[in-house]
Amino acid sequence: MARTCKVVLARRPHGLPEADDFRIVEEEIGDPGPGEVLSRTIYLSLDPYMRGMMDDAESYEGPMQIGDVMVGSTVGVVLDSRHKSFSAGDIVETQGGWQSHVLAHGHTLRKVDPSLAPVSTALGVLGMPGLTAYHGLVDVCRPVAGETVFVSAASGAVGATVGQIAKILSCRATGCAGSDDKVDWCLQACGFDACFNHRNATEPQRTIAAMNPEGIDINFENVGGPIARAAIMNLNEHGRMAVCGTISNYNATGQDMVEDHLWWLIVRRIRVEGFLVTDFAKKHDEARRRLAGWIADGRLTWREDIVQGLENAPATFNRLFDGSNFGKLLIQVSDNPVA
Repeated sequence: MARTCKVVLARRPHGLPEADDFRIVEEEIGDPGPGEVLSRTIYLSLDPYMRGMMDDAESYEGPMQIGDVMVGSTVGVVLDSRHKSFSAGDIVETQGGWQSHVLAHGHTLRKVDPSLAPVSTALGVLGMPGLTAYHGLVDVCRPVAGETVFVSAASGAVGATVGQIAKILSCRATGCAGSDDKVDWCLQACGFDACFNHRNATEPQRTIAAMNPEGIDINFENVGGPIARAAIMNLNEHGRMAVCGTISNYNATGQDMVEDHLWWLIVRRIRVEGFLVTDFAKKHDEARRRLAGWIADGRLTWREDIVQGLENAPATFNRLFDGSNFGKLLIQVSDNPVA
């Protein structure tokens, strides 16, 4: 009988999560029953949305309960299967959570094709972040060739993909990132037309205006706070704004009031739409095909930040909020058999 090592929520954080907010436990996981699949986790994705689910608060999904395994997408290798669609050795992606082994029904798994790209990309550019970038830009904002796109957190797994898709669709791609190295990567590897280090920008509204003298047509918002305000104030009439996340507020301990820059949404008749990647589930296959095609022809690149060991997941998680991660943040839980 297989055993799993897992990280569970020990208490609800106040502000940034601390070590005592997590607990590592080991337990028997059992053998697959009819329709079930047992997999060994290779990679675990760490994502900002997890912080919201640690709070006992209303969100787009119910909060985790104390003692629950931490949520998260995983890529693993099938060890044993009693589902007709999966066999031992298959690489699969699922919502396995922060654990070394996953026992799940086959209908919750997606088979990963290792020939398209490294299997870790099933959690990045060909996974939830890539799909979020694609649907948020293509389906929510509907860019037109020649328009200017601005994306915050431009070097992140979502932001970098947004900028590159914008270029593929003949738009101008601009953004901001949290270090000079990240800015250089956006400009040189991802082909952004302009990008700035928001940590050095004392007046981000003027900085955005200077690098976008004709304004911006689309704001893909990942950060919130002063950067969001600066971007909104530079949106053209009938601009569009896709609200993907507000990571600057995820560890806030108080409730901010509605800020005055929202008035600008009225003045400029700007369309703002919040969205979840799951809203576009029926279009995921089409999106993955296009993303994989752009990877194959060299128009889409990515960067990963991989930390070894499930036990390091709690300490690594806060790198999402202090900006020290560079690229898609992953935990490698075990050996990759198709590396």
